[in-house]
Amino acid sequence: MRSGVKVAVIGGVFAVVVGGVGYGAYNVLDGLGDSGVGGGTDTKATSSEVKTGPVTKDEIADTSKKFLAAWAKGDSLVASELTNNKGDAEPALAGYSESAHVTKAVITPGPATGSKVPYTVKATVSYKGATKSWSYASELTVVRGLTTGKALVDWLPSVIHPDLGRGESLETGESKTASIEAVDRSGKVLTKDKYPSLGGILDELRKKYGQKAGGTIGVETWINSANADGADKTLLTLVKGKPGRVPTTLDAGVQAAAEKAVKKYDKSSVAAVEPSSGAIRAIANNPASGFETARWGAVAPGSTMKIVTAAMIIQNGLANAGSPVECPPSVTWLGVPFHNLENFSMPNATLRTAFARSCNTAFIKPVKPLGDKADTALSDEASKYFGIGPVWEAGIKTVDGKVPPSEGAETTASYIGQGKIQMNPLNMASITATAVHGQFLQPYIVPRSLDNRTFATASPLPGGVSAQLRDMLHYTATWSQGTATAAMAGVGENKGGKTGSAEIDGHATSDSWFTGFSNDLAAAALVQSGGHGGTAAGPVVAEVLRAGP
Repeated sequence: MRSGVKVAVIGGVFAVVVGGVGYGAYNVLDGLGDSGVGGGTDTKATSSEVKTGPVTKDEIADTSKKFLAAWAKGDSLVASELTNNKGDAEPALAGYSESAHVTKAVITPGPATGSKVPYTVKATVSYKGATKSWSYASELTVVRGLTTGKALVDWLPSVIHPDLGRGESLETGESKTASIEAVDRSGKVLTKDKYPSLGGILDELRKKYGQKAGGTIGVETWINSANADGADKTLLTLVKGKPGRVPTTLDAGVQAAAEKAVKKYDKSSVAAVEPSSGAIRAIANNPASGFETARWGAVAPGSTMKIVTAAMIIQNGLANAGSPVECPPSVTWLGVPFHNLENFSMPNATLRTAFARSCNTAFIKPVKPLGDKADTALSDEASKYFGIGPVWEAGIKTVDGKVPPSEGAETTASYIGQGKIQMNPLNMASITATAVHGQFLQPYIVPRSLDNRTFATASPLPGGVSAQLRDMLHYTATWSQGTATAAMAGVGENKGGKTGSAEIDGHATSDSWFTGFSNDLAAAALVQSGGHGGTAAGPVVAEVLRAGP
């Protein structure tokens, strides 16, 4: 289907502009509200014949055209009846003009792809004499009603705006919080236009620190968060408030590299911290809006977790970096077999070489002498020395890593970053920073002096442990057989890295993980369903590290 229909709202009175290919030059409002088209809410049909099967091309064109026309006409009742959820759709559609104060709009459908119809919206928002143009794109999907058999718009809030979620609403008015001008460590201004991944972070900083920074309110269009503790998302600024200056620890150069690096993959994220201070230097996601995996993710980190496992092995006297360890193709724990990738084995392995080749079995067999302590040893190590467990007060919302006590085969799985272990790139970047610095310093993005919040703390790694971890990471990124060597080839000499691949239920391809350091910068990346850590996530981390000191 190809559509040339444009529906417009003019001066608060909705009208229709018709033309182009596909629909023909006729009044697209014909039939709106007719019993054969309206009443689309998925209630039981009165006809004895109810259509079944996929919606047809003609039904998709007809339903989408009439829905968009009714929406543009300002008839939220008729538009909602063309959806499969009138109760939710009607107030949301009415709020487009009543709460969001849209006074003019042109909605232009594009060619359908299957049952999905994309469209662009060019609108004008007016509030108390302030007026601003607003453009965006969204899409709808036409489905068959389960009981009526009619072709209906599958109602989602994103039909109105792509960033609108369940329980959220659009509003235009005087902003709830004062404006801010967030700056990086050198005073460079950070904007969501230049650094798209920072959009959500800047909204959070504004809500939390706008008043403290001395800013004033403006007139804006925003999304009211469904979460009482969440930050509203600004979509359009009609009148700028005077911004208050908020200092951050971000580095504009490193952030720019992170933004570029994550765009290599559809679903990827990266975070970078400074080991000597805990300062967050960059945090980026692709997609840039929506769920921010870099700081909110909670998934298995795969073999990157062997950094903590290695520290646990060394501190419990089971081995050190140069100690010989066994690396057979597989090992059994309480009757459950664990394998190396493609069942490889390593004769004459040491803990250093096993770490560099990411030998799973070498990080399981040495732990057996711990006996009953094995179920809690990794959790204790992560909490006491790596700051995983205590609550982080970074200045923005973060989901902190989890290394819970386990039992049975889950204990073994946790040693290689599976089981109940949950991490995100910010957590893993911090773990690497702790390993190379020798002391956990809680990641943060704004100075503690802004609100006197309490930072999480942990004990320093015992003498010699950090040096061994740094050596193992360096070897993994420089030895000819190291799994991180190829990815880190373009990074300077003072470097180290660790790969990881994590199997996720329901995913045909494992998640790709990589963490590394160069000089005084540590970074970690996750590429969802990216496969081997060195192939996908590795180049993301390397690009970020090259932008650092």
